[in-house]
Amino acid sequence: MTIHNLSDTNSVLNKFIAELRDKRIQQDSMRFRRNLERIGEVTAYELSKTLQYTPRTVETPLGEAVVQQIDEQLVVATILRAGLPFHRGFLNYFDDAQNAFVSAYRKSHKDGSFTVKVEYISCGELEGKTLLLVDPMLATGSSLVLAYEAMCQHGGTPARLHVAAVIASEQGVDYAARHLPQETTLWVAAVDEELTSRSYIVPGLGDAGDLAYGEKI
Repeated sequence: MTIHNLSDTNSVLNKFIAELRDKRIQQDSMRFRRNLERIGEVTAYELSKTLQYTPRTVETPLGEAVVQQIDEQLVVATILRAGLPFHRGFLNYFDDAQNAFVSAYRKSHKDGSFTVKVEYISCGELEGKTLLLVDPMLATGSSLVLAYEAMCQHGGTPARLHVAAVIASEQGVDYAARHLPQETTLWVAAVDEELTSRSYIVPGLGDAGDLAYGEKI
């Protein structure tokens, strides 16, 4: 797995990450969603530099211009519900991409452990395409891997896989590297060292879904 940690280079991305983590600013759910979206846009731009391009001729009012354009069929996928604002950031840039959605949740057990359940998949054909699987939090990595496997069972195996997260734990990165295809590229805005016994990233930012859309009933 190739890993791109966007925090290795200082940029305006630092501001968006800081605001996501700040518990005072988190009280503004609209700004929280917008920061997820903006990080998605920044990541999409950086990822776009690694895609394949083909020159194409565009007719202007005064002549013709040759422009290098993306020559890959992109599918942008996310895990409901926390992934929606992050997904939108990618779709703002890859506006002609196809889309896929997976509904997954943690089913808690009395001993404090949990299993991840995948309930719903909306996914078209993936064979030969480039899949961008985007999810804000890469904690244990199990939800991400299960979502990828479920989409492959439904739509076939993509030619290339890019995974994008806002904040990841070191354990989640290691798990993804072991269970996803070797050629996978991971894009992450920040990597935190600690993962609690309940699989929350520390310092992290809390529950992204609740902060974006309100607490679950």
